Amino acid sequence: MSKRPNILFILSDDHAVQAISALNREGVQLNQTPNLDRLADEGGTFRNSFCNNSICTPSRASILTGKHSLQNGVLTLQDALAKDQKTFAGLLKESGYATALVGKWHLNCNPKDEDFDFWEVLPGQGSYYNPDYITPQGMVRREGYVSDITTDRILEWMENGRDKEKPFLACLQFKAPHRPWMPAPRFYSLYEGHTFPEPETLHDDYSNRCEILKQNRMEITKHMNWNSDLKVRDAGPNSHRLGNVAKAHGEYEYDRMTPEQLAAWNEAYAEREAYVKNNVLTDEEFEAFAYQSYVKDYLSCVAAVDDNVGRALQYLDDQGLAEDTIVVYCADQGFYLGEHRWFDKRWIFEESMRMPLIVRWPGKIESGSVYESLVQNIDYAPTLLEACGVDIPGDMQGTSLLRVIEDGSEIHDELYYHYYMHGDHGVPAHDGIRTHRYKLIHFYTEKEFNLIDLELDPMELKSVHDDPAYQDILKEMMHRYELARISHHIPEACGPNGVFPPL
Repeated sequence: MSKRPNILFILSDDHAVQAISALNREGVQLNQTPNLDRLADEGGTFRNSFCNNSICTPSRASILTGKHSLQNGVLTLQDALAKDQKTFAGLLKESGYATALVGKWHLNCNPKDEDFDFWEVLPGQGSYYNPDYITPQGMVRREGYVSDITTDRILEWMENGRDKEKPFLACLQFKAPHRPWMPAPRFYSLYEGHTFPEPETLHDDYSNRCEILKQNRMEITKHMNWNSDLKVRDAGPNSHRLGNVAKAHGEYEYDRMTPEQLAAWNEAYAEREAYVKNNVLTDEEFEAFAYQSYVKDYLSCVAAVDDNVGRALQYLDDQGLAEDTIVVYCADQGFYLGEHRWFDKRWIFEESMRMPLIVRWPGKIESGSVYESLVQNIDYAPTLLEACGVDIPGDMQGTSLLRVIEDGSEIHDELYYHYYMHGDHGVPAHDGIRTHRYKLIHFYTEKEFNLIDLELDPMELKSVHDDPAYQDILKEMMHRYELARISHHIPEACGPNGVFPPL
């Protein structure tokens, strides 16, 4: 590319690496994502991309600013991104880019006009059906399915709204596949009659690690809701197994539907509800039902994301823009699809810490490239700035991936992780570091370290912190950890001497 590249930046929410077929070609493939696979085949996949704080708002802030949570001020879901925080979008606009963002924002503030020429964002988590969008002119409700509408709006800007004399940054940001996993009508029967393999750790008993794991509140068979999570509003003789709280999570989605949409939904889910309402399920039957229902809905939401990624790629092809456009696909974190009995994210464990990252960059990334270097969400901003010839601010903590792309360089010896949102879903505040082989976790509210050997224990089922054979490794990892806390200016309040309420 002789001129500055365009950027199509696609961000989904809670998209697990396990749910992208291109990232699981050597293992179990739960689903097929042909458009994301196309992107991977024509570009590169980063197999060791991780987030620094596995919860939506903080991770999104880190992606935008290239900084860890403590430095950008967004530690929890309640924190807002301050107006004085520089973002890669704003720096690109300042350098002459046309910029736009449509979809899920979730930063407890509206996007800044200094960052985006055009924006329409979902309020909070947003809605799957007939979603509202916050615009500079006020709230607008659009009829249809959110993944389709969000794509419609960014493509409309790309076609008719932007200054075509400028290179562009188009941010296409999906709500899906975030809870409550409401599929589009065209995918209601996508997995009808299909039985998904259960993850090997579905029956994890949380032994051999910190006892705090047992206090979690994110188990599929204990902590979901009938109505919004499993799409059953009358569980009959099985009602006692889960709550059915009115308006919980996605229950309000039913109220948003038109009569025609609701009728189609009720017809699609009638067989599922009848099974639960008319049968007394054993523990084993209920677990199988809950897992299969959850994964089918989740992956059906992924199907709409993949569908719309295909639409966006087709637009670039049709307009002759593909060769001049960097396409990035990522999520704000990973997700549990039954591993360790869980849904949701938050923990430092692999399924939630690992993020999908796929990049197509014609002329720079060779088709089908696979990168094994450790990278983190704070690296995305400096990468895009360097790619576009924009100076990287000195306070950005991430490192550009250009050296990884050019020669597979390692740009991080270890990655620092810190989850600050103590208590929600029964997950304690904790931090730690990850190298290629080892992970040191500090459950500092419990004053306990766990050490995981990822090569010998990839499912993270046993801490070897007290194993004499690992004492030299433990010393090295403890040293790295202490240096990471010092370099990131982590206060003592975020450690064993802090004050934390019981879970």
